[in-house]
Amino acid sequence: MANAAPVTVVTGAAGFAGSHLLDLLTGNGAPPVGPGVIVAWHRPGGTPAPYGSNATWEAVDLLDRAAVIEAVARLRPDVVYHCAGAAHVGRAWDSTEPALAINVLGTYHLLDALGAARVRARVLIASSALVYHHSNSALTEDAALVPTSPYGVSKLAQEMLGERATRDGLNVTIARAFNHVGPRQDPFFAASGFARRIADIEAGRWEPEIAVGNLDAQRDLTDVRDTVRAYHAIIEKGRSGRAYNVCSGRPVVIRDLLEMLRARARVPIRVRVDPSRFRPNDTPVLLGDPRRIHDELGWEPRVPLERTLDDLLDYWRDQSAHLL
Repeated sequence: MANAAPVTVVTGAAGFAGSHLLDLLTGNGAPPVGPGVIVAWHRPGGTPAPYGSNATWEAVDLLDRAAVIEAVARLRPDVVYHCAGAAHVGRAWDSTEPALAINVLGTYHLLDALGAARVRARVLIASSALVYHHSNSALTEDAALVPTSPYGVSKLAQEMLGERATRDGLNVTIARAFNHVGPRQDPFFAASGFARRIADIEAGRWEPEIAVGNLDAQRDLTDVRDTVRAYHAIIEKGRSGRAYNVCSGRPVVIRDLLEMLRARARVPIRVRVDPSRFRPNDTPVLLGDPRRIHDELGWEPRVPLERTLDDLLDYWRDQSAHLL
């Protein structure tokens, strides 16, 4: 590919955050923020998502070192948003090896290929708040990095690989995203799972009951569209080698989140606690301090939680309607 225009690569572009990032970069009805060529990577055998108008889709297996080297050498990207990876904490407990492979080895292959091609790209690694040690107070970027789950370990390893690549000349920044929510999210995550079940109950597919796990947990929730705006701000203005929390700074009790969704349901729905849904070593409180990203980059969340939940329910109602 000719490199007359800047090239931006989005890994994991068919995923939750990746697809919303494509919408932001390509415009999707609004002015695009990513000038030049946008190349969206997805897993071989997968299907390009119907999002991100004007993006060029390519199937690249991040676990195939030769394929990654070829793609990077051909594209010579100016910007890389690394969103690919295993994203579900609970699944990582059951399938630790695949989570470590895609999150760690996939990141290694990507950064190694950029170094081998002598591409001085700006790279964002989409990390996670789960690299931190448990705390009942708001976590700053200087908090202790002591992950307590296989998923958190894999995300911290990504960050360490990025730190090494920075010393080798790449411009790598880290986005430590706290819980982000919105349309297209996998229903294995709490808010999306609740919304999907409500939509299916409204459509008559299930009895009017939601089985739940731990409702006492507190989470820092940000709309995914705000999260990807943060990714863009970090790429554009963030300091190389620096980590930025992507969070609201406001805790939401999962019980309250569920009640907000039930209040939006079109039929009465009861709740049943299912002990099998509790995660091992579940974090009681996960709250971030957003001052660094606000003070240094000027980012703050814009989308209120009420709109996020409305859009999430509408998304699953639309999905449910297509099954009729």
